Amino acid sequence: MQRIVILGNAGSGKSTLARALDKRLGLPVVHLDKLFWEPGWVEPDAEQFRTRVTEAITADAWVCEGNYARRTFDLRLPRADLIIWLDTPRLTCFTRVILRSVMNRPRADLAAGCSEKLDREFLTFLKFVWNFDRGYRPGIEAVRLAIGPQIPTLHLRSSRQIAEFLNSLPAAPEACLE
Repeated sequence: MQRIVILGNAGSGKSTLARALDKRLGLPVVHLDKLFWEPGWVEPDAEQFRTRVTEAITADAWVCEGNYARRTFDLRLPRADLIIWLDTPRLTCFTRVILRSVMNRPRADLAAGCSEKLDREFLTFLKFVWNFDRGYRPGIEAVRLAIGPQIPTLHLRSSRQIAEFLNSLPAAPEACLE
């Protein structure tokens, strides 16, 4: 596994798993939210975003976390060795999103000038999180099946399954030297 795509709801653990895969396998992490958003949650030009993603995945090895199915699956999936769907329960995702927003810590997976805060837009975002499995996931899955039906897809539903998956992987050569 040299190129992994991680999908899932906001708060499902995509960024956390990506960082764990980097630590375990030595794969550089591509955070799509960081490539997409401009400071102040401003959306970039579509081609600008696609150019950023194209440049980020030119390497031979990476783990790329984020959905952006219709915008980037045609770029990412043809190069991917594995897709991981995080099937985290929506209440867990909802709670995590609220907690990280209340804590308001800087996040490495977001662009500078973007922070989650409790405001009107955040309430809209919470609605997205709550309705993800019914309202958004089917569309993401349809695009995945249209572009990359042959790519092995692993569904992880719990912290225990994630830990078991990570423990089943070989350690990166650099990690063995520490």
